[in-house]
Amino acid sequence: MSAYKISVVMPGLNEQENIASAVKNVADSFGALKILGQIVVVNDGSTDRTGEIAESLSEKYPFLKVIHHKSPQGIGASFWDGMKESDGEIAVMLPGDGENDAHEILRYLPLMEDVDIAVPFIYNKSVRSLSRRILSSIYRGIINISFGMTLNYMNGTVMYRKCIFNNITLRCRGFFYQTELLIKCIRNKYLYAEIPCALSRRGKGASKATTFKSLRRVFCDYISTFIEVYVNDRGRKPVSPKSVTALRWKQVEEVD
Repeated sequence: MSAYKISVVMPGLNEQENIASAVKNVADSFGALKILGQIVVVNDGSTDRTGEIAESLSEKYPFLKVIHHKSPQGIGASFWDGMKESDGEIAVMLPGDGENDAHEILRYLPLMEDVDIAVPFIYNKSVRSLSRRILSSIYRGIINISFGMTLNYMNGTVMYRKCIFNNITLRCRGFFYQTELLIKCIRNKYLYAEIPCALSRRGKGASKATTFKSLRRVFCDYISTFIEVYVNDRGRKPVSPKSVTALRWKQVEEVD
């Protein structure tokens, strides 16, 4: 069994101005919360010094490993590749842009003793522009109605017990990946909890989440996931026997 309790997967595409501070934030949070954690930086085909800086950081932090994509694969592909290379029992994505304070999500790690998924929702929405908040609200409504969910937020720094991915295939390589995983995990009846988290202002540079290319890809991924879940009926898989959900079901059956 791995000595690491949690692995933070950190995708980065041209984040040379933010990656060092983002890594330091996670490392400081590990120390403050007394967490034995790992960081997996995924350099997603950056054309700047992101990969070089990440490699230098691995010399400073022994619990950091770096993965390089030759060309940009998308944040979903980066998370999935990083997760598969990680050694922790639990995985969470924290982007390399410094928009998320690691302490906000990692402080909920003890909650993972009782659930398989911890889903954050933003309570300080004012840090984002009005247009971004409106877009997020519309997106949330469409997803909840389409897939019978009641989540407050779907694209945050979700913590997953890695064993639940054994029977799940991730198809989406872009920003829709988090939504796809939540749809499939919740349809599989995995236990989850929603947790309030604050969002920090992005360091330097512009977000890539709301570009036309990203939004077009999200729409296409939404359609493909809808077809997979409702037409091809591949949305449900057996629950992992190592999950908290399976343990709880077993306890309930023993009581009955």
